[in-house]
Amino acid sequence: MDFTEISCKEFVAELAGKSPVPGGGGASALVGAIGTALGSMVGSLTVGKKKYADVEQDVLDLMDKANRIQNELLGLVNRDAEVFEPLSRAYGLPKNTEEEKAEKARIMEQALRDACSVPLEIMELCCRAIDLQKEFAEKGNRLAISDAGVGAALCKAALIGASFNVFINTKSMADREYAEQANKKANDMLDMYIPLADEVTEYVLNKLL
Repeated sequence: MDFTEISCKEFVAELAGKSPVPGGGGASALVGAIGTALGSMVGSLTVGKKKYADVEQDVLDLMDKANRIQNELLGLVNRDAEVFEPLSRAYGLPKNTEEEKAEKARIMEQALRDACSVPLEIMELCCRAIDLQKEFAEKGNRLAISDAGVGAALCKAALIGASFNVFINTKSMADREYAEQANKKANDMLDMYIPLADEVTEYVLNKLL
């Protein structure tokens, strides 16, 4: 199933059901795409306005970057489901003999790495999107600044949500060195971009109040 082609109602129903996919990773990717799109909305409402002629090319460049990020995030909605399925199957592998235990451990470790790679990519894209939201908020149409604030808030939520999917996979890894490297990468992004997203939303609130 292509989770980006079904209706919003169907997607939410799938999330609420027993199936392990889509899950938190796919939901985070979708929320990030929606947040990024709100930045583009600000851009769309800015381009062509005489008042913002001096920043029009900057805004067009931002919209181009946002469109690429949005599309990549949408692609990761399905990719997250694809990498989780082998992990789900691996949990059910037999472990009655030493050979079966060793094979299960080998398959599990690779599946965990694959399942961890997608939320890390989602996080990276959300970081890039938060950078864009800051510029959309600063340069975009003042009448649409609230949308940049919502976009930043959603990208922050997606960033945090994706990190949970990193940490739940690294927690089960036998290769602790690899796990700690992934955890550090995720934590570094959280440490840098949660405050930046908060800075954007605070900037927007100050302009609105």
